[in-house]
Amino acid sequence: MRLPRHFVPRNDGDGVKDFLEKFSLIVLTGLILSWANLARSDCGANGVALQVLGSGGPEIMQTRRASSSYLVWLNGKARLLVDAGGGSAVNFGRSGAVFKDLDAIVFSHFHVDHSADLPVYVKASWFGDRTRELPLFGPTGNRLMPSMREFMTAMFGDKRGAFHYLSDFIDTSPTSAYKLKAQDIVATGKKRWSGFHNTRMHLSAIPVHHGPVPALAWRVDIAGHSITFSGDMNGDNHTLVKLAAGSDLLVAHNAIPEGATGVARRLHMPPSVIGKIAAGARVKQLVLSHRMQRTLGREAQTRQIIEQDYRGPIEFADDLDCFRP
Repeated sequence: MRLPRHFVPRNDGDGVKDFLEKFSLIVLTGLILSWANLARSDCGANGVALQVLGSGGPEIMQTRRASSSYLVWLNGKARLLVDAGGGSAVNFGRSGAVFKDLDAIVFSHFHVDHSADLPVYVKASWFGDRTRELPLFGPTGNRLMPSMREFMTAMFGDKRGAFHYLSDFIDTSPTSAYKLKAQDIVATGKKRWSGFHNTRMHLSAIPVHHGPVPALAWRVDIAGHSITFSGDMNGDNHTLVKLAAGSDLLVAHNAIPEGATGVARRLHMPPSVIGKIAAGARVKQLVLSHRMQRTLGREAQTRQIIEQDYRGPIEFADDLDCFRP
């Protein structure tokens, strides 16, 4: 490796000493960064952990945040993927997760910043060794949005799917090692869906208001712990409070500041609503994600507003952050 000119030692003792000090600093910095990366990839080595794959929204942000996505770990294996926003697949790889370990993928809704990377995951899985079915759960559709099953057909359906060359993953042919099994969650009003469980975890969902878009909040109960994901929502008619009751972690989306109006407010909840929900559900820890340009830099104000109702720990999420219940 060719060293920069100012790093070439002079022909005297002080020059050699200066060179060695600078070189040692570079090596130490590299080791620290390596240790930090190792710590991040070791998020779920023991017990239950939540890892943020995407802490941003639909913007292409200079802060380099991927769009909304989360992993739930259990004893070193990634068991649940919640949403699959753009850029999350890269962070999935960086996290050390393995696709074959997933027990399910769930979607809060099908806005692009929550679903765009699904084809990336599916294509990448072709190079892995998954052999068991993979269930995918999402909301029913309406005139604006597809249902979970319609979304899968639009992506991978034979002949008409956008990526129909991957249709082997959803059709009845024996050519793929495993199949994607999509299911629409029919949840209306305040009715809670609890239709999936295995020996490791139990999934629940409940409808939330996200303007005219069908949307769900999700809860996973796993190894004696519980994590709830608000998804995008504009308020609460006690559905999220009911779902999140007693959760160890509530992941809430901080997409708008207090006082936002118009379309933004019709789609998202401000900090005051987040605080009331967290307090009403008596969650043990609050993680704020889906952070956008309009909320970045307002963390102190956001925290102050939330703390008017909720007195527990509050964390602002960044990509690859790891939280333990």
